[in-house]
Amino acid sequence: MPITKSAKKALRQSQRRKARNLVYKKKMRDLIKKVRTLVLEKKIEEAKKLLPQIYKILDKTAKVGVIKKNTAGRKKSRLTKLVNKS
Repeated sequence: MPITKSAKKALRQSQRRKARNLVYKKKMRDLIKKVRTLVLEKKIEEAKKLLPQIYKILDKTAKVGVIKKNTAGRKKSRLTKLVNKS
């Protein structure tokens, strides 16, 4: 347990940041899973319609620092490749 005033504040801040980061990660994971299942079900047009949403959330998570910029780029590239290949 934190003892000093600054340590208590740091704990509160980290808890808020963790909660915010988890929201971004969950949105990202859910959208990626949705696209992968649509590709498996051969619903390519629906998957293509979801790509802009995925790009947006990946860019946003990279911007706020939840994931790195190159990780976002790699995920976007692989998902686009998957959808276009199908």
